[in-house]
Amino acid sequence: MADARTVLFLHSSAGRYGADRQLEMLATGLDPARYRALVVLPDHGELGAALRGAGVEVRVRPLAVIRRALATPGGAARIAAAWAADARALAALARGRGAAVIHTNTSVTVGGAPAARLAGIPHVWHLRETFAEFPRAWPAFRRLLLTADAVPCLSQATLDQLGGAPQGRLLHEGIPELPDPPPRAEARGALGLDPAAFVVALPGRVIAWKGHAVLIRALADARLRDGGAIGLLAGRAWPEEEAFAAGLDTLAAELGVAGRVRRLGHVEDIAGVYAAADVVVVPSTAPEPLGLVALEAAALGRCVVAAAHGGLTEIVRDGETGRLVEPGDPAALAAVLAELAAAPERREALGAAAAVDVRARFSTAALLEATQALYDEVLRER
Repeated sequence: MADARTVLFLHSSAGRYGADRQLEMLATGLDPARYRALVVLPDHGELGAALRGAGVEVRVRPLAVIRRALATPGGAARIAAAWAADARALAALARGRGAAVIHTNTSVTVGGAPAARLAGIPHVWHLRETFAEFPRAWPAFRRLLLTADAVPCLSQATLDQLGGAPQGRLLHEGIPELPDPPPRAEARGALGLDPAAFVVALPGRVIAWKGHAVLIRALADARLRDGGAIGLLAGRAWPEEEAFAAGLDTLAAELGVAGRVRRLGHVEDIAGVYAAADVVVVPSTAPEPLGLVALEAAALGRCVVAAAHGGLTEIVRDGETGRLVEPGDPAALAAVLAELAAAPERREALGAAAAVDVRARFSTAALLEATQALYDEVLRER
């Protein structure tokens, strides 16, 4: 351990969702003879507890994180103030702990860039987001991202945003370790589900663009309504999306499917949700950077139906390892789900093929080795 170099990780949240779990894999999976992690989070939460439980040092302090609610003159001023505070405090922390690299784990966490510059160490800035809906802001933000020594991108869809810049690297996500799912009957019993029902799960944070409303509208389609299909929505609302989440209940009631839409909130045993489902859907209306839910579900042998854009097309091979549907089209989603509801052997075959495929292409071991090789590279260049 004496020769291991410290990587200062900065992260925008402390939950247990996509990017949070990727950070947990990175921070806990580093080769202790090469690198060790020091993680800074903006608040206490499940992620911090998990990291500490694994022996990773965690610091909690406010961080400059770009949010939609800050897209106002007053919000911009608050970000600028937080950005300056991050530069000083994080540079001091990096110098004091002898950090070799700052690794900012989400692009919306912006204080790592000035901190690395002040500390005189390399900056690795992870791009886990797509910015197609911000065409005016993206060119300036892209220039800021490219001040980093390297910008690893979790998918080709995110890498393409950099326009071939040499700092960009394709670094696919790894599949988080999941507990073995319980038997289907046990999982359904725990959730109070009809053993014979056709169950469609949509796990993940409740955000408007994740397609929850698309699924609810699909469930109201006669092809699914008449068969009594059930939708499971597992995940809590993203900050500032609480009103949208509450509106999903209203929409379900208006469409007459309130009794067949179950909002579970945050579920710690996500493997149980996957086990209870016949199909897992990722009907995002905006392009997913990659789609960790699709990866996890496929790895567990679930049949995945996903929107045909963004990184999801890098996970699901239509008709071979799952199904792709037109984004934002409830009728198209209902049609595919109705086909799968009537063909259990087909969904089993798609799920089995997906498990083999994604476990080969999205290895956690490969992610860890590629990440540490990237640290080696940026340190050599310095």
